Amino acid sequence: MDLSELLEIADRERASQKPIQIRCCMAAGCMSANSAAVKESLEKAVDQAQLSDRIRVCGVGCMGLCCQGALVGVDPEGTLYEKVTPDDAPSIIAAALDGKEATCQKGDLKHPFFTRQLPIVLENSGKIDPERIEAYIAVSGYQALYHVLHEMKPNEVIEEITRSGLRGRGGAGYPTGLKWATVAKEKADRKYVICNADEGDPGAYMDRSVLESDPHRILEGMAIAAYAIGASQGYIYIRAEYPLAISRLQMAIRQAQRLGLLGSQIFDSPFDFRIDLRIGAGAYVCGEETALMASIEGKRGTPRPRPPYPAESGLWGYPTLINNVETLANVPWIIRKGADWFASIGTEKSKGTKVFALAGKVRNTGLIEVPMGTTLRQIVEEMGGGVPDGGEAKAVQTGGPSGGCIPAEAFDTPVDYESLVQLGSIMGSGGAIVMDKDTNMVDVARYFMEFCMEESCGKCTPCRVGTVQLYRLLTKIREGRALLADLERLEELCDMVKSTSLCGLGQSAPNPILSTLRYFRDDYLALIKSRQEREEKRTV
Repeated sequence: MDLSELLEIADRERASQKPIQIRCCMAAGCMSANSAAVKESLEKAVDQAQLSDRIRVCGVGCMGLCCQGALVGVDPEGTLYEKVTPDDAPSIIAAALDGKEATCQKGDLKHPFFTRQLPIVLENSGKIDPERIEAYIAVSGYQALYHVLHEMKPNEVIEEITRSGLRGRGGAGYPTGLKWATVAKEKADRKYVICNADEGDPGAYMDRSVLESDPHRILEGMAIAAYAIGASQGYIYIRAEYPLAISRLQMAIRQAQRLGLLGSQIFDSPFDFRIDLRIGAGAYVCGEETALMASIEGKRGTPRPRPPYPAESGLWGYPTLINNVETLANVPWIIRKGADWFASIGTEKSKGTKVFALAGKVRNTGLIEVPMGTTLRQIVEEMGGGVPDGGEAKAVQTGGPSGGCIPAEAFDTPVDYESLVQLGSIMGSGGAIVMDKDTNMVDVARYFMEFCMEESCGKCTPCRVGTVQLYRLLTKIREGRALLADLERLEELCDMVKSTSLCGLGQSAPNPILSTLRYFRDDYLALIKSRQEREEKRTV
């Protein structure tokens, strides 16, 4: 495979496009809304009307507004239809041909949910068929890989990623270029690249959607990273609960191998790179990098102390680069568009965009990608449309079980790594759960503590025992059986678990409690006061 052959595939794919393209969302969320039957009905309606020479129906990935699925898009007119059923198919075909009104509702593409987005990671999501490599190649797919293999040295690739300001999108926000440079400097017979797709935060589905919608983008990002650090083998670690993403990744790997875009002498260069999948059993702790590597090695997925860090001694003792899905999805775009372009987006210390899964008590739930520095108010009230039925937002929880609850009074805070930490939360992988005034924050803290308690691997005592005791104290408070002394004990225990746990799960498990105590202490005190009032009545 050389560049001319790649461009020839792209030209053929573009030439095969029909005058009218009907895109049917086939991501997991829309498939639960019966989108497979909608696609089948659309194809049947096209065949019955003998319009296959004019209309093409194709399945695409996530189209974003998950709460309105099943979703169907029509090009070139740029119409989005919401809550589509199989019965709507004939009217959608008729509307595409002669402009008649379809029986299903049209989406408002001028709504801030769409207009405030800046798709980089999601630039192809909902637009191309994720099951056809030709569709990816037609939108400049694998050209960035060709460019680095033939026109850049490995250190130049690392310099470009460093200059872009890209930081890890898995939660910690570590500079990606620095991580790559650290692994590249290590001298070893072999090195590995791992894509961490073990997304386990409640309410988070960003990585799953990217893998379902644009799997070749991840393969290309991994190959570029491997070339930069000198690796020849990659692994994608993904949880078994993502069957559609697994299926599309397997298909994408086979297609790339068939065209010589993975394997030996890629693009007629000396560079060899292979990618294999490793499917996890769903343990949340395996999102932690040392536990993830142990699982790939066939061991029990438990963390180990660091140092040594994976960059020095990782998979089977060799230098290993670990990046999450969203981080790697940014890489081809940076190579194609340039580091300066990427660095011009976002804030001084947080460059580029961030993908969020917007969920909870908000009108518009779904997948969004916004420039760093966008405020929480813009995300929740403008893009999300606020709380349904005229309700009032109380808080937004970011960062999953490791994050915190941010009060509505702080919604004007820009979304970047440093600002969220100052508020007692973290960016995390990108979950954003909105809560309204009816939400009791003790319930929220208790829910996330129950999650951490159940997901603790049990290797270290502070996490294994401490999360159980924290959960029991929260239950005692919620049931109105606690005293003020229990609240003091809760805070002391949070500090102990946070300071002495082995890995990030235990170290961050108290965060939801600490942030709710910081901003919503009255919710705790009201429950404690209710016990005191009951005791006073009994005394009287």
